[in-house]
Order: sequence, then structure tokens, then C-alpha cells
Amino acid sequence: MTFPASSPRRTVSRFTVLGALVALTGCSGGETKVMTLAELSDRSLVFALADVDDAETPDAQGAHRFTASYTVSPDGPCSRFADDVTATFNGQPMTLVPGGASDVGGRSEACENSRVYFNFDPAAWGREPVEDIVVQLQDASSTVRLVVKNAKAKRKFTFQGEGTPDKLRVGQSYDFLWEPSTEVPGPVEALLLREGGRAPGVLSVTQNGNTSTVAIAAGTPQANHILTLGADLEGVVGECTGVASCSGAIYHSQDYVLSVVP
Repeated sequence: MTFPASSPRRTVSRFTVLGALVALTGCSGGETKVMTLAELSDRSLVFALADVDDAETPDAQGAHRFTASYTVSPDGPCSRFADDVTATFNGQPMTLVPGGASDVGGRSEACENSRVYFNFDPAAWGREPVEDIVVQLQDASSTVRLVVKNAKAKRKFTFQGEGTPDKLRVGQSYDFLWEPSTEVPGPVEALLLREGGRAPGVLSVTQNGNTSTVAIAAGTPQANHILTLGADLEGVVGECTGVASCSGAIYHSQDYVLSVVP
């Protein structure tokens, strides 16, 4: 079963909120100022854990990534990390994006967020126990520490009941369990894209805790499809020091390549 690489991306719209972490945001005059972590302490730190299992491009850049981004001050200059800033994710080095003024898209007064990110191995996380995520930024002036409770976990939707997820029947409903089962995401959304189709259709989803029931409508074309399930949940902050506040979300989407049959 082959889907063209040019077919539309089926990511649930909620993922666009997480994309705001790296958005270009208007700032005062497009000026860049190198700032220490102490000088950034009045800003907020926004994080996002993206866990996107895409059948078309499973190794897409940023598909399995944790990002922590400083907010942009509407009245101040665009921040840029000083050269001595370092960052770790559970003790492992993170990638720094210094930030600063940007003219991308012709926006001469835009700021690119100062941020750090860590690309994780989904297979490794699937074998490892659930743990807190501990992010630490340091320079000569200050230490910033963020702890997100039980966030280091490989999320997945697991097919439940009789049959297999590669062959679904029209007019039937199917259950999928979100794991870790201790979490309740939501709401869960389901999109169904027909092979060669131009746009995905939205399926009816009934959610009971971490179990979602997806209905395959009677009029669904009998053909090859990709079913995408997606949901997010708020990250639970256990510690936040060195900044004004910390907040963020965890997002997971997962593709099932399947046939819809009578």
C-alpha cells in the first residue's frame, strides 16, 4: 500500500499550537540584545513534547522532539543567548537556538524565540520506564530548571478488541487505548485520508477516559486509507526556577495504514 509523498499532511490542528514555540513574533524595532539567563528571568518558559508517528515520513525533523522556548517581550528587544549558555535534558546535551531579530518573510521587526530542544529516540523511550523530564539551562549568571512530571514516556494508541487495525469495516466502531494508561488526553481527534485523496475526512470519536471509540461511517469509500489519531494533554510542572513561569503541552499523533472493507 503506497501513499504519495506529496499527499496532504494529516496532523491534528492542535499541533499548530505547539508550532508557536518557534514562531516569529513581533518585537520592538527588530533589535537583538545578547541576554544572560538572569536578564531573561522575567520571561516565561513554554515547552512542548512532540511525538508524531507519521507513516509517510517516520523520521521527519522534529517529529520526536522536546522544545523549551522563551517567550518574546512585546516591548523589549529580541533576545539572543549569550555564548556561555548550556542546556541539558535529563543530563544529555540539548541543541541551542540563540534567537534574535529575523527578516524571514520580509518581517524586519520579527523576533525568533531563544530556545533549546532535544530529539529523542522513540524506540528507546518505548523500552525505558516512565520518568520525569528535567531540563536545566546554565550560564555564569544563573541556572534555570524545569521538571515536567512523568513526561518522558513513549505515547501510543493501541488497537483494542477483535480484528486488526489494518482492516476496518464500514459501519463499524473500533477502540484505541492511549498509553501510558495513567494519562487522559483529549479530546482525541481522528482523520481518515484516502489513498490519492486531496483532503482528510474527520471521523466521529467517542472518548471514555483514555479509550477512544472511532466510527467508520457507512458511506466511507472502500479503499486504502491512512487513519491518523491525535491528542494532547497539559504537561504537569513539578519544578520551575529561574524564570517567571513554566507551562506547556504534550502532543502525540499516530498513523495506521489500512484498508476499509465492506
